[in-house]
Amino acid sequence: MSTTRATTKERSAVRTLLRLWPYVRPVRVRLFGAALVAVLASCVGLVIPLVLKWMVDGPVADRDPAGVWLGALYLLLLGVAEALLFGLRRWLVARTLSHVEAEMRAGLFRHLQRLPVAFHDRWSSGQLLSRGTADLSLLRMFLAFPLTFLLVNSVTILVGVIIMLLQDWTLGLVILGPAIPVMVTCVVFEKRYHHVARLAQDQVGDLTTVVEESVLGIRIIKGFGRHRSQARTFRELSRTLRGTELRKAGLLATIWGVIVTLPEVAIGAALVLGTVQVADGELSAGTLVAFLSTALALRWPVDSIGFLLAMSQEAATATERYFEVMDETPELEAPFRGAGLYRFAAPPRGATSHNAPAADNEGIHFSAVSFRYPDAPESSLPVLDRIDLHIRPGESMALVGATGSGKTTLTALIPLLHELTSGRITLDGEDITAMPRETLRELVAVAFEEPTLFSASVGENVLMGTAESAGERELERALAVAQADFAHSLPQGTDTQVGEQGLSLSGGQRQRLALARAVVGQPRFLVLDDPLSALDVHTEAAVEAALRDVLADTTALIVAHRPSTVLLADRVALLSDGRITAVGTHHELLRTNAEYAHLMSGTGEAEDER
Repeated sequence: MSTTRATTKERSAVRTLLRLWPYVRPVRVRLFGAALVAVLASCVGLVIPLVLKWMVDGPVADRDPAGVWLGALYLLLLGVAEALLFGLRRWLVARTLSHVEAEMRAGLFRHLQRLPVAFHDRWSSGQLLSRGTADLSLLRMFLAFPLTFLLVNSVTILVGVIIMLLQDWTLGLVILGPAIPVMVTCVVFEKRYHHVARLAQDQVGDLTTVVEESVLGIRIIKGFGRHRSQARTFRELSRTLRGTELRKAGLLATIWGVIVTLPEVAIGAALVLGTVQVADGELSAGTLVAFLSTALALRWPVDSIGFLLAMSQEAATATERYFEVMDETPELEAPFRGAGLYRFAAPPRGATSHNAPAADNEGIHFSAVSFRYPDAPESSLPVLDRIDLHIRPGESMALVGATGSGKTTLTALIPLLHELTSGRITLDGEDITAMPRETLRELVAVAFEEPTLFSASVGENVLMGTAESAGERELERALAVAQADFAHSLPQGTDTQVGEQGLSLSGGQRQRLALARAVVGQPRFLVLDDPLSALDVHTEAAVEAALRDVLADTTALIVAHRPSTVLLADRVALLSDGRITAVGTHHELLRTNAEYAHLMSGTGEAEDER
């Protein structure tokens, strides 16, 4: 199973996390306010040991009950203030960070829609899903907790150490003794944990891919009895992920062992030394209580260093994975050229008859078009090589060729699902690379051999192929052309939900709905990739009869494998090994071209090309 995984380079976690700033900047005031409130709450907590010192050296030593009760009131008020401040911090960040996460997820989704088909061919869907779900959840948690508390705990530790040094500098130096070993441990931990965290997140993506494929392909799995092999694959990936998570746990256990043990030893040493000083009269009991209370108040900020560093590393890795997708170059958008595109705004339908002369630059014109997939070796032969083909305005042309000859690839170039390697394609004289993608895809409608339906109603799936203002009239016309009247017999008619991938329908039904989606907008240019392959001969004949009226008002390219589909077209182009080798009518090519006659004889292989 292929895994999409970028090469991980040495990088600074801080520099990586700074890439989140454009998303955080709009809510920076609220986040900085929350951090300030948290710092204030922690500092309030550090005042408690000073109150204890006053109580022990004052009311307790003087046996003053009123003073003890007053001190208890001070402690209660400080505790309540600390709790309220931390609650306020939580309130400030909750709505803010859910907004940041939603904006990042929406940005990722928009970007995925704009990325070329070649990108989606390379990346597994599970890797993309994990980036849009698990990784963004990690980032939200990082912004909500570790980002704030790395600052809060740093300030707390600094203020606490200053307070302890002011109480007694000798005991303060004892407490500071473990600082250097702890810092060295943190540096080593950060480097090792980054690699393991990245590996775990990539493995989650692989596991997500297997789950998604197993759910979508459940009919194949059951039909071939492959549930055991799929379960075995899932177990192996789960076992691998478990091993990686255990490595993460081992690293966390190591750093926590160091971070917790060394400070505890230091506190114990300070307790012994402080007790001796109190016994010798060199230190007041209240000062020792305040010192130890401050040291104990710093236990959580110190102990949490490993946890916060681990979450920060995971957030840095999630950021890295998120921007691996966001840094991909989207489809090139041509600048808007109002004068040039205006001519498409209201195209004259049926203005050009098939027999009328047309300008050489009108219709669909391929000029020396070559194409090689982006991930193909430079030394490999192009899939399409110097294609020259002219489909006149209002003409329907069938595209015929053997398996692997490049038919599907050629049809995908017209709506620019793939970028041309070289050459030029024009629609009525306009270079398709000079058009905004939105305009181009409004002009060109497509129907693929393998239809894709969405988890929506029948009507919504069909009307996806036209403007949002289209309604029942356009829907009924499209269903009639595609002979998809079965939609009215579904439980809720055209409002029936077709389910994920439309698998609740038969292959022929899905194909007819995809054809209806292609023709519903009465497109200027129509590209059909063997749209009738799943239909029985009677339904095919009915669809072809209805399609003839549609084709009379459009310029169409139709990938065909059967003579009945070829006869829909005015002319036929033969594609062989990536080149157009013959163009003519069906009967002309039957008489003059042996390869075409062989393909139409029914002995050609079924289509199975990229």
